[in-house]
Amino acid sequence: MAKPKGIGYYVSFGFLNSNLILGNLKLLGFLSLLAIIYIANAHYAERNVRRIQILQKEIHELRWRYTSIQAEVMYNSRQSAMSEQLREQGLRPLRDQPKKIVIDP
Repeated sequence: MAKPKGIGYYVSFGFLNSNLILGNLKLLGFLSLLAIIYIANAHYAERNVRRIQILQKEIHELRWRYTSIQAEVMYNSRQSAMSEQLREQGLRPLRDQPKKIVIDP
């Protein structure tokens, strides 16, 4: 009959002998592999989150630039803005109708 083991046996890790460790070496290796995969997956996810945040910031900035350029183009394409720019160059808008040139064959 086996002698009952007391609490001291478990506290001193007496149950961890070489047979137990060698018998479960495949399981320990598998668990270690799972832990490594879990850690690598966490690092990969964090890197993707950081990259997404950078891209969102860049999209926000590009959208702002697009809106400001579009507003500037709309302002500069108005007839009054164009006439001001042309007046600075010495050109003025036509006051009378353009003349039609007709060539007889």
